[in-house]
Amino acid sequence: MKNEQLEMTLPAKPEYVAIARLTVSGVANRMGYTYDDIEDIKIAVSEACANAVQHAYEGEQDGSMALTCNVYPDDRLEIIVKDNGVTFDKDSVKRQSEPITESHDLDSLHEGGLGILMIEALMDQVTIEKTNGVTVHMTKYMNRDEVGQSASKVSTTPSQ
Repeated sequence: MKNEQLEMTLPAKPEYVAIARLTVSGVANRMGYTYDDIEDIKIAVSEACANAVQHAYEGEQDGSMALTCNVYPDDRLEIIVKDNGVTFDKDSVKRQSEPITESHDLDSLHEGGLGILMIEALMDQVTIEKTNGVTVHMTKYMNRDEVGQSASKVSTTPSQ
C-alpha cells in the first residue's frame, strides 16, 4: 500500500481541537491501531493543538494551526501540528513541570507545561522545532510488540 498524506489547516481556536482529534482518530482507526493507541494519539494531538491555541497567537484573533498526517501503512503514523505564532523554551517548560519538592517556593510555580511531557509519554517519537512558530512532530508505531522484540534477545545458554 502506498504512503498517504492528509493535510488540513484549522483556526487556532478551542472549538477546532475536536476536529483535529476526530481526524487523527479516523486515520488511526482505518490503519488498524488498537483502541488504547488511538486514545493515546488523540490525547497527544489534543495537547499539541491546545498549546497552539493557548500560546501561539497571544492577543491575535486570526491564528491558524496546520495538521498533517503522514500514513505509512503497516508501519507508523506521523502527525505534525504546526503554528506560526510565538515560540517557547521547551527546557524551561520542562523545568516548570518537574515534581514539586519541599524546596520549591509555591509562589514560583507556573501553570502548564504538562502537555509536552504528556505528548512525549504517549507517543513513540516526539520532536519540537521552534522556527517560524512551533512544529510538533509525533510518531506512533504500529504493532509494537515488546515481548516479540525482547524475545530475540533471550539468552541461548542452556539452563542447569
